[in-house]
Amino acid sequence: MLPLSIGDGELAETAEAVVSVPEMFAYWLQGGRIDLGFLGAAQIDRYANINTTVIGDYRKPSTRLPGAGGAPEIAASCGEVLITLRQNPRAFVETLDFVTSVGHVDGAGGREKLRLPGKGPTAVITDLGILTPDPVSKELTLTSVHPGVDVEKVKKATGWPLKVAAHVAQTAPPTESELSVLRDLHA
Repeated sequence: MLPLSIGDGELAETAEAVVSVPEMFAYWLQGGRIDLGFLGAAQIDRYANINTTVIGDYRKPSTRLPGAGGAPEIAASCGEVLITLRQNPRAFVETLDFVTSVGHVDGAGGREKLRLPGKGPTAVITDLGILTPDPVSKELTLTSVHPGVDVEKVKKATGWPLKVAAHVAQTAPPTESELSVLRDLHA
């Protein structure tokens, strides 16, 4: 059974340790001891900055979202970050309504200017494909499409002129073992 939240006691049943939130942030996360973080978003821009705070003007938003939680610390301090969300023009926007967590800020050198450790976002995994930061510009680039999806569909689902790799791979389908685990979780 999936836990109800990150605070669900079920998560501690097989844990090697349970630590307080201040210890998690100060010692583990800011201390560079977390190699991989996972984040979701309501909005993302071409440099993998994300918004989980508000849609619209901050003072009078059309939608108030759950907020930052630990996302800014995860985005800033993990060795690398994977972001998952559905790809559509409402989520993949030219300009975020609010920057909750930084990805690659404004491109090459953005994280370094802010002295952020780690690589930042290394992949954005959507229902259509996989985008990875360009090694030089740090702009998200379509590098893989899922089976049955073409590049044009991904471009139409993006609110900026999407950069596309010279060779776009097809995402490998899940293995039988992976499908079995997912089916067990779903049950």
